Amino acid sequence: MTITRFEPGPRMSQAVAHGDTIYLAGMVGAEGAEVAEQAKAALAEVDRVLAAMGSSKSHALQIIVWLADMADFAAMNAVYDAWIDPENPPARACGEAKLATPGYKVEFIVTAAKPG
Repeated sequence: MTITRFEPGPRMSQAVAHGDTIYLAGMVGAEGAEVAEQAKAALAEVDRVLAAMGSSKSHALQIIVWLADMADFAAMNAVYDAWIDPENPPARACGEAKLATPGYKVEFIVTAAKPG
């Protein structure tokens, strides 16, 4: 099967497709912003990358959400619930973790299918 790398860099690609499955790197918003603002920006980036890879949030298979603080769960969910395709919800997990820098409050890791 073919492997396609989208926006590869020296450390990672923003996305990698293997066959009909697309794996996105962790998507984050601007450091220091409130969690809702970061979530909106990160999910807009998910939309951008999936579109470039020939897919969309409607084809998301799994989303893993990391929050720097579970106290932000409700605020993140308000943004996520408005963004997700309610007809095609993916499997999802959410946990608390230290993120790459203290300014990040939320990170989304998405696996999606190419429509076919």
